[in-house]
Formats: sequence, C-alpha cells, structure tokens
Amino acid sequence: MALSSRGATGFSASTMIRQYLAKTSLTTTTSRTSWSIRRMSATANPPSPTTGTTELEEVDVSSSSSSSSIYVQEADTLAGLQSTFLKTMRDRGFLHQCTNIAELDQQLLNNAPVSAYLGFDATADSLHVGSLLQIMILRHLQKSGHRPIVLIGGGTSKVGDPTGKDESRKMLSEEDIQHNTDGISKVFETFLTFGDGDGDAMMVNNDDWLSSLKYLDFLREYGTQFTINRMLSFESVKQRLNREAPFSFLEFNYMILQAYDFLELYRRYNAILQLGGSDQWGNMISGTELGRRCEGAQLFALTAPLITKSDGTKMGKTAGGAIWLNADKLSEYDYWQFWRNTSDEDVIRFLKLFTEVPLEEIAKLEELKGSDINQAKIVLADEATAMLHGRDCLAQIHETVENMFKGAGEVTEGLPRIFVTASDLEGDGKRLADLFLDLELATSRKDARRLIAGGGAKMGDEKITDETAVLTLADFNGKTEIVLRAGKKRAGVVELQ
Repeated sequence: MALSSRGATGFSASTMIRQYLAKTSLTTTTSRTSWSIRRMSATANPPSPTTGTTELEEVDVSSSSSSSSIYVQEADTLAGLQSTFLKTMRDRGFLHQCTNIAELDQQLLNNAPVSAYLGFDATADSLHVGSLLQIMILRHLQKSGHRPIVLIGGGTSKVGDPTGKDESRKMLSEEDIQHNTDGISKVFETFLTFGDGDGDAMMVNNDDWLSSLKYLDFLREYGTQFTINRMLSFESVKQRLNREAPFSFLEFNYMILQAYDFLELYRRYNAILQLGGSDQWGNMISGTELGRRCEGAQLFALTAPLITKSDGTKMGKTAGGAIWLNADKLSEYDYWQFWRNTSDEDVIRFLKLFTEVPLEEIAKLEELKGSDINQAKIVLADEATAMLHGRDCLAQIHETVENMFKGAGEVTEGLPRIFVTASDLEGDGKRLADLFLDLELATSRKDARRLIAGGGAKMGDEKITDETAVLTLADFNGKTEIVLRAGKKRAGVVELQ
C-alpha cells in the first residue's frame, strides 16, 4: 500500500494526541527538548535593522546521544564568521537561527560548492512577495559559489503544511498541483542560474520519492526515529491544540515527510543544508536528526526571520490583494508601486533583504531625512522590479508615474489592463464597481463601492459619485481606452476592442 492522503483526513490527530496525553500524563512543556525550543524562540528578537544580528545564547536541544547544538545568532560567533554566504546572511539581516554555525561556516569556507535546498509547496500558481526572501537566500547562496536546490513540494502539497494555520488547507487534486507547479517554477529562472555545472542550480520535486513510498515499510524504517513527545513540542502542533482547532492525522505527518525530504536530498544530491523560514525550525531540526540517525551525516539548518512590515502586517499582502511574482498575475507597474509605497520605517531593511544594492550605498541612503527618504524608496522599487522583470521595464514605469496625474500626454502602457467589447457595453452597460474589481483596484464589490462612496474613485479626471454607475460605449467618445483610478497612486485601463 503506497502512502496516500486518502482517508488520513478522517483521523483527528488532535483527538489522538489528547487521548495519548491523558493516558501518559505528559504535557507539551515537561520535556527538556521542548523547553529548549520554546526558550530559544521566546528570546529570538528580530534582527536589528542596521546590523541584522541579535544577542542570543547557544541552546542545546539534543538528546543525550546527540552532540548537536543550536546557535541562534550569538554575538561572538557571528562576529567571527568567515564564509561569504554566512557573512552576507548576517550583514543583510537574513540570519535568524542556525545549527552548529561554526561547523557550517567551515564547511562553506573549505568545501565549495556546498549543496543546500529550500522547499516551496505548490499551493498556488504563482509565488508572492512573501516567498521572495527565500528566493533571495538561494540567490545569495549561488553568488557565494554554492549550489542551490529548489525543492518543489509536489508530494507535500498533497498533505498541506499546517504551520500557522487554524484549519486544514484545501485538498488539491493532482491536476491542481501540476498546474501550480508549472506556475511557480518559472520565477526561479529569473533569480538563479540553472545548468549542469558544480555551482548551477537544480530543481527537483519531492513527489518523485514521496508518492512511491509504501506505508508499512516507511513506518517500520522511519517511524521509530520520531517520538510523539518531540513532535508535540513543535509550534505548529501546539498552536492548533491550544486553539482546539481540528488537526487531522494527515497534517500531523507533514513534519515527518519534510524531515524525510532532507534525508532523501542528502542521499541523492549530498545536500547538507536546509534553508527556510523560522516557522519551519522544528521540522528542519527533525531533518538534521533523521540524517544523523540514519546515515551518520552532519546536516545543518538555517532559518531567516518571518518578515512583517512595520505596521505588523505580513509581507506579500495588500488591501488590493496579493503581490504576485508572475507577470501574468500582477503588472510590472503595480509591482513597482508596491515597493515605492514602502513605509519610511521599512525602506532600509527592505533594501538589504530584497535588493543587491551594496551595503555601503544603503548606509548613505539611511542618512536621508524627511521627504528625501522617497529617493531611497525609488531605489528600492527600481532595483526590486529590475531583478524580477528586467531593467528594460523601468523607463516605461517612470514615464507612466511622471505623466499619470498630469493633464496631457498620459502614458498607460505600464498600467494593468482589461478588455471589453461593444457588445459588453450594450443595454445598461457594465458597472464601474465590477471593473474596479476586475482590474484588482478593489478586493471585492463591497470594497469598490466603499472606494466610490469615499471619493477615491475616478474615471479619467472625473470623480465617480454613484456607486451604481456604469460604463457605456458613449463614455469612450471615440477613444479606445478609459483610465480608472483608485486613490492617487493606483490606476488601470479599460480598453475597447
């Protein structure tokens, strides 16, 4: 019997765990391991915007049979780093947690190229800005002379990562996963160099080995390497249990499959380093321990902090929707505007994380005050957009921005665009609120009506005051385009075909 997600959702892991705890009188806070992980995460302050480091202690989370220990940005250790990759991670604010950082530093220094991987589940047909931090880590790894492995989670997407979720993810079909895999795979070629050379990137899919596993064989060979005690200490488990949210047996297995991925990638490609976000720390540590127990391998895990904006909101989401990386889901102009609208408090930190502007130049930009800070925001928008979409698009974007709110000669080529036909506009016409939604200038019809009621919606230079207003053929008045505006900085084009 091969491993399958069918039927596994019918078992509640939360119920099984509570029954187990009741029988054994265990709690999730009594083990030395879980205490160490909680103590570590509780003291892990965000990196300083200027140095990217924090003072944290070395914490031993290993069993008595393991010599592994976890370094979390201890100041003395960080200051002595020698490898280009780890120094870049430190200086630009990527480094949050790392196992055996001194040993990893020597591996990166003396054994280039080192193979390291980072996983991306196929839960949507495009990645968004929230994944850009991870892509930048892989880019820095390759520029430091090492080999990045992009792991597409075609297999783990059949299970669904429970981390940070209050409820189970939507079950995806094989067709959905393949469609999403095709969509997210394209963007990596923009940031990484793929090929057959020692330092060239490679892309693999964990469906190649996970879907062929036989359930009983897998349990017998690897099930003894995982303890319920340890798995209960993971934040993704504790959060779901504390909220009394349903937690299926299917999701409970995700951490085991992620750990097995590391072992498989070590065996196939000699990958010794897993990279990821700090919310994956527990799963990543399980992978390093599985490699040690099964192969006697010294594997490493390194996490970056979860990035939020200064207002506390997540990266990658705005009132207008997700900031997608695929050009067919978000225009170059809208992507540029997202970075241009960065807050004063975030701009220097984002320049370090999301561009390759030298730190010396960023230090000069950091000295800007008042309205001059906008110069740093334009540098951020230009460099981030050029990295994703190419530098050739910047001239058009700048021209659009310069002329957008001037009376004559408005340039619309860089704006998001939808198309209508004369037949679409027959009869009562097409509601403007629906067009704002189609252009992603509003997140819902209610949001579009709110925009109109608040006076922030315009057709051309005319304010729209009626929430039920429609666009008719007469509004084009012999032209082929009409510009709809949402506030001062966002606009889109309705083109008549």
